[in-house]
Amino acid sequence: MQPLKNYEQTEAYTEFQRLPAGGYVLKILHVEITEPYSGDRCRRMLISFDIAEGDHADFYKQQYAGQTGEDKKWKGVYRLTIPNDDGSEDDNKRYRRFKTFMNLIEDCNAGYHWAWMEETLKGKLFGGLFNNKEYDYQGRHGFFTNLARTTTVEKIRSGEFELPEDQYLKTQQADINGFVNLPDDIDEELPFK
Repeated sequence: MQPLKNYEQTEAYTEFQRLPAGGYVLKILHVEITEPYSGDRCRRMLISFDIAEGDHADFYKQQYAGQTGEDKKWKGVYRLTIPNDDGSEDDNKRYRRFKTFMNLIEDCNAGYHWAWMEETLKGKLFGGLFNNKEYDYQGRHGFFTNLARTTTVEKIRSGEFELPEDQYLKTQQADINGFVNLPDDIDEELPFK
C-alpha cells in the first residue's frame, strides 16, 4: 500500500474524557443574553464557566481545545431564564430562581453586589453539583455530566454537600408509589417472590 498524503498531519480521534460527577468550584468566564427561542417567550442568560480549582481545573478549556471539528462548542454553560416581568405564576418561579442565583454569586464573592450589569459576573466564583444524566439522541445513547444544582463555594471546599442523584430517561411508566406497572400477560418468572 502506498502511504496516504496527509496521514502524518491527520489528528486521530482520542478517547472522550468526561467530568466525573461531583462538587466543583466554578469560575464564570463569559455571560451572554439570548433572545427567546422559537415558541418560547423567555430570554436566557448563558453563563459560560470552567472548573476553577482541583484536579479538574480548566476541564472545559481542555475539552474545547481537544475538539477538532468545525462546530466546536463550549460545554460548560449554565442557562438561567430571565423573568418576563409579566406577573404570571411561571414568571414568579423564574424570579425566584434568578434571585437565588444572584444571591449565591453575592455570597460566594465578598464585596460583590448584583447591579444589573451581566458583564460584572465575569470572574466570579460559585459552586456546582454535577450528576450523570442519561441521553438518547439520534441513535446514540449514553451519559453526560450535568450541572444539576448550584451551591456555595464554601460547601464545595469543605465537602459538606450531597450529590444529586443521577437522572435516567423515563422508559417505563411508574405509578405514584414508584412501582413499575407490568403487563398482566408477562410470561417470564420474576426474579423476586
